[in-house]
Amino acid sequence: MNTRKPNMESSIYLGGDGWWHGRVTMGTKNDGSPDRRHRRARTETEIKRKVKALEKQRDEGRAPVAGRKPTVEAWMTTYLTTIASLKLKPRSLDDYWSKTRNDIIPGVGKHRIDKLAPEHLERMYADMLREGHAPSHVLKVHRILSRALKIAHRRRMIVENVATLVDPPTVDETEANPFTMEEAKAFLLAAAKRPTFMRWLVGVGMGFRQGEALGLRWKYADLEAELFNPHWQLQRLTWRHGCDDPHACGARLHRFELCPPDCATHRTYTRGCPRPCPKGCTRHASTCPQRKGGGLVFTRPKTKKSRNAVPIPPPFIPALLEHREQQNEARTAASDLWQEHDVLFSRPDGRPLDPRQDWEEFKELLEEAGISDRRLYDGSRHTAGTILNELGVDMPTIMEILRHTQISQTRRYVKGRSALSKDAMQRMGDAFIPGPGATTETRTETTASRAARARYRRRIR
Repeated sequence: MNTRKPNMESSIYLGGDGWWHGRVTMGTKNDGSPDRRHRRARTETEIKRKVKALEKQRDEGRAPVAGRKPTVEAWMTTYLTTIASLKLKPRSLDDYWSKTRNDIIPGVGKHRIDKLAPEHLERMYADMLREGHAPSHVLKVHRILSRALKIAHRRRMIVENVATLVDPPTVDETEANPFTMEEAKAFLLAAAKRPTFMRWLVGVGMGFRQGEALGLRWKYADLEAELFNPHWQLQRLTWRHGCDDPHACGARLHRFELCPPDCATHRTYTRGCPRPCPKGCTRHASTCPQRKGGGLVFTRPKTKKSRNAVPIPPPFIPALLEHREQQNEARTAASDLWQEHDVLFSRPDGRPLDPRQDWEEFKELLEEAGISDRRLYDGSRHTAGTILNELGVDMPTIMEILRHTQISQTRRYVKGRSALSKDAMQRMGDAFIPGPGATTETRTETTASRAARARYRRRIR
């Protein structure tokens, strides 16, 4: 009699070590050999429960693939190098790498991804908040880790994405603080004294993002049709090593010890001393002789809608033509020192404006105009949307000008003004309690009005 069990049937037996053992065939490994999983328990009832649970995962296609699972550090490196890099924009990928190196790896990097528990993430988030990180920063870390674990779950490397079991910190939406009409005029009056006046006129008057404004080129400016085509934006990207041994390349810059309490080297750093380099550090790519992909780079805007043409206000056209003439004169004066990039707003040698210097100039102009401190986004994009709304432009049109994909996003950009609210409530009050001299409708019919209506009916007949 053949006692061989059928294919895919599990085995349960009591071993000589006093434990009950169960072996389940899950399929085949990458090399073609059978994938047999082992479970053990003290009682027969317990081992049957474990075997059934493993069989259920196999039958539903949820069983993790065979092999030892990587640590969170190893998986995040793989995810960012070979998966996320194919989809994310360069600036977003830099941000993912930064938060992975500085937060995720020091927090939970040593855990295996299949052993990662919700408690590990909750402790990491609590530690980050105690260290002074903003809730929005912690939320971004949570989303990056959750996305990486989602890919691992989709590939059956883990049974469940534990990040979905954790409630990240609640983030209050940053309230917009745009210029009022008077503040916008004062800001542009201060900017008119500088060679970069047109950059700020376009930024405040048309609502361009900083990268879009600095990345505008004459090639895509149709002054006859009065259109800007923002096909490119200017961004500062992190350099990458182009050599074969990044760790050795940056050897002279590695620091593996904490700075002393009275560190003088980094006393000008606003965020304090930088963290020590991790073991096997591959940073410091800016000093690599074969460095690549960094510095000021023209990149595509994030969405297709962001590349839509934007109408230029007709009063801006003469100022733009004058600005182009001034730029041509600067090109002639610079002669061989001119570096042609075809940008609307350039330095005296033709290079694009540096976003860092652009931000610093914005802060200087705020001070000169006597305006309270605020974000660059408030002084450009939020201001344009809010003033358009005050001028009576409907929300769908504002959405098209700002090139948003959803109108709900536009509503978050447009901030209601107290003056407009006060005027609206004044009209509401007048509707219920008319002021002196206001005409009111009466429901009492007089003799004269009845006679007049009767004469009107007779004329019609």
